[in-house]
Amino acid sequence: QVQLVESGGGLVQAGGSLRLSCAASGRTFSTYAMGWFRQAAGKEREFVAAISWSGGSTSYADSVKGRFTISRDNAKNTVYLQMNSLKPDDTAVYYCAAASRVQLIVTGDFSSWGQGTQVTVSS
Repeated sequence: QVQLVESGGGLVQAGGSLRLSCAASGRTFSTYAMGWFRQAAGKEREFVAAISWSGGSTSYADSVKGRFTISRDNAKNTVYLQMNSLKPDDTAVYYCAAASRVQLIVTGDFSSWGQGTQVTVSS
């Protein structure tokens, strides 16, 4: 299990952009599929995006496809979530997660997750 620390959240106006970062500890980062999920106040946790260990395979929730892009830099032990065209409905705490493969991120069966970073999109 790796330890994950998210950063980059904040307050942004609708239509704006943010880039979230997730820094992983340890030296086995490249062996993990990585991803993001979010939880808005009063709502259930939902999958956002995931990326394979090589970066060659990605998966996105329908609600963010075309607006968000996930990427990773294994040399820096970091995964990113570029969020464009943000909407008020994107407001949530965003969590980074790690698992052995992408599908486990999608289904929520991840082995590690971070403390989260708040994203607030104003109307």
